[in-house]
Amino acid sequence: MAKGYWVSVYPAISDPESLTPYDELAGPAVRAGGGRLLSRGDRVVAHEAGITQRVVLIEFDSFEQAVAAYESEVYQKALVALPEGVERDFRIIEASSDGLTGGPSHG
Repeated sequence: MAKGYWVSVYPAISDPESLTPYDELAGPAVRAGGGRLLSRGDRVVAHEAGITQRVVLIEFDSFEQAVAAYESEVYQKALVALPEGVERDFRIIEASSDGLTGGPSHG
């Protein structure tokens, strides 16, 4: 079964301290859903059309587990704590089992 990932990119955060209430609720919600924080990178080197804002990467044992964690009641409560002034690009993706050289290109 392929792993699932939450990928969050924050193009705009007007007040980084305002994320504290969300972080305090989201962390336990993610762990309860089986997620593991891989990166909360404030240190980013961007290329091409990339941005250098905060990027968060969370791993789950499966894509289905990642979706269920997002839809869980406890995480939905955390989402309510996301403050005004935060712009976020959030995706749930499934890991590729093909590697870099195998399988069809979907890019």
